[in-house]
Amino acid sequence: MPQLRPLDLTDDATAAAVHAVGLASYAVEAELIGFDGIPALREGLEAMRARPLRWLGAVTGDGAVAGFLAWEETPDGVSVDRLCVDPARFRRGIASLLVRHALAELFPGRPVEVSTGADNAPAVALYERLGFTRGADFTPVPGLRMASFTLRGTA
Repeated sequence: MPQLRPLDLTDDATAAAVHAVGLASYAVEAELIGFDGIPALREGLEAMRARPLRWLGAVTGDGAVAGFLAWEETPDGVSVDRLCVDPARFRRGIASLLVRHALAELFPGRPVEVSTGADNAPAVALYERLGFTRGADFTPVPGLRMASFTLRGTA
């Protein structure tokens, strides 16, 4: 199982690896939900690096980024911006590992919000399995239906 560690996107190799995993992961999601206009698919490396996010990576023994979770702090808790796994490593528990660690170690007891494509069945199942409550679906742009989830803090 990969080791979890903070990712430093000021490091060029790390940023490039994160960007590549994100593009590959979002390409799979685009296929699942039938919508190729996911903003992160068109986000360049520098734009990704400029986002005010914190990054947690799942890194293999040889240093490859297997997946990552990125979030931002909000006045009310935490907003997960992206959870991506290298498609070559799907179905190995990496997304669960990242989210469980973040909930227990990085923002325990704090409310957490996340959204995903409503037709992204693996992501929807993951959030439901981890105790998130599904809220109202929403359509930020025509053709894209998103599912929202919250996990209330238990401090």
